Amino acid sequence: MCHWRRVQNTYKRCGHVYDLPDVMIQCDERDCKFSSTHPSTCVPPSCTSTCWQYRQFPRQYNPHIDSFCPPCIQQGRG
Repeated sequence: MCHWRRVQNTYKRCGHVYDLPDVMIQCDERDCKFSSTHPSTCVPPSCTSTCWQYRQFPRQYNPHIDSFCPPCIQQGRG
């Protein structure tokens, strides 16, 4: 089902943490009302009983990158 992807990069060498912009991941399932493939003819009340009405919880990622963050590199730390 459709969901948000949240990424928070942690840079090991400087310890800084940066959140990337959230991205909506489309599922392409016909029974998800948020999907681009959900039929426009599928409307309540039948849609509410046959189709997914909520987005899934955001999938969260926190990669630990063995480097300095981009601002530290620009300042000549890295």
